[in-house]
Amino acid sequence: MPLNIRSEAGNRLAETLASRAGASKTEAVRIARTNELARQEPRVPLAERLKPLLDELAAIPRTGLDADKAFYDSLNDE
Repeated sequence: MPLNIRSEAGNRLAETLASRAGASKTEAVRIARTNELARQEPRVPLAERLKPLLDELAAIPRTGLDADKAFYDSLNDE
């Protein structure tokens, strides 16, 4: 099935993307549609993505000790 882009602006966008991608205009339109559909897919919320990391950090036992600034400075020859 042939591709017919009637909008001049749409045609320029397809040509620009095709040039940058080293592809035909038809392939450029396919790439753009694929990427737009992927972008619109429901995303996992940030809090849900960070939960495993936060759980791991929460599992680290706390010593109650203050950080020793002199010790850390000595590591950097300060």
